Amino acid sequence: MSLFEDNPTELPPEPGDSPGSPDGASKSISADSAPLPGDPITYVAIHPEAAHPPSDNLPEDLRISWSWLHLLVFGIFGVISFVAVQLAFAIYYIPARQHFANNHEFEQFIFSKPLFAVGSMVLWEASLLFFLYITIALLPDAPFWRSLGWRTLTSSDPAGLRKPWPYLFLGGVLSIGVFIVTARAKAPDNAPIEELFKHRSTMFWFMAMAVLFAPVAEETLFRGYLYPLVARLTSAAAFASGVERSEAVRQGMWTSVVLTGAVFGLVHGYQLGWSAGLVLTLMAVGIVFTYVRARTGTVYASYLLHLGYNSTIALFTLIGFVVTKGFTKMPPH
Repeated sequence: MSLFEDNPTELPPEPGDSPGSPDGASKSISADSAPLPGDPITYVAIHPEAAHPPSDNLPEDLRISWSWLHLLVFGIFGVISFVAVQLAFAIYYIPARQHFANNHEFEQFIFSKPLFAVGSMVLWEASLLFFLYITIALLPDAPFWRSLGWRTLTSSDPAGLRKPWPYLFLGGVLSIGVFIVTARAKAPDNAPIEELFKHRSTMFWFMAMAVLFAPVAEETLFRGYLYPLVARLTSAAAFASGVERSEAVRQGMWTSVVLTGAVFGLVHGYQLGWSAGLVLTLMAVGIVFTYVRARTGTVYASYLLHLGYNSTIALFTLIGFVVTKGFTKMPPH
């Protein structure tokens, strides 16, 4: 099984049509009159019957096999696995009689150990992906990558966005835009991201992780797992309150775009020392990533955007390393 599978190019029969009748036959998608297979927002606008369960009538990327109960168990596993991974690395790296005067001294010790600082985070996120695999891929008719929204960019996407390169380029442009917007913002001196720049090896490992691993893991967790679940839950809540079905799904999808993006920014708040300006900016970046995922119907698009964004940051960081002849602190941008 490949990582990606194309979206179907036929729409399901309209309700009430018999399978054998000409009207009930699957309708081929017309580029002029029908919604794009990878565009769930347009899909529910034209097909209001797709706005509520049964799940077969929902846009394909919202037909998921997990619910809020799975999210609750996933959250509990996430906390337990984080503590377990950190404790295991601490037992291995910290001498038995080592004592730290305060939390800042403890962080300095961690960042001086690249495999502790970066390896523990990679292992934790990998454990989250493994949990999703054993609880989703083993379900009937739930292939892992496709269930989590990893699909190809289809030929029905706008002409300029049918290849990976435009998304990578737009991710780089977004990164430069963030540089400009946050030119006067600064993380606190004792923020973890500032501490990273005091340790060359750890910084290089962190940059490698940010380009090679983080986009895959974070897009799968946020845009693949969390986004469709929040969209379905908020759609159901809106419909239960009396909102028309197609409008309920539209509201649910937009609500999920905002909430998922906000959670993405908040999760990174600790790294930035909870600097309000930087956290709010990263929340906006998360919203952009989630919107692209919702608009295209595939996590692959938001992954490429994320990859371009992180790669541009890594490139500018390495340029800063050469110019300043070594890391001493995080660049002001």
